[in-house]
Amino acid sequence: MTLSQLDYIVAVDTHRHFATAADHCHVTQPTLSMQIQKLEDELGILIFDRSKQPVIPTEAGQAVLAQAREVLRAARRIPEIVNESKNDFQG
Repeated sequence: MTLSQLDYIVAVDTHRHFATAADHCHVTQPTLSMQIQKLEDELGILIFDRSKQPVIPTEAGQAVLAQAREVLRAARRIPEIVNESKNDFQG
């Protein structure tokens, strides 16, 4: 599981469309789809119900997406923490 894969599933959930999510993530649609498929295989669940348009998360996918958002939020906080510690040393 990678942060990129988590970014991809959050983008698909946000845009409810694989091609639009791929554009948002600056990757090709096949790349995004392949990475999401790898994540689903690793987890052993389907994150999205692809039979419906727009694409919607499965029940298990909703829980995974909620956690993915928390993980991404925490990961984005790391550079802020580093900058804060640098300012402490400089001050």
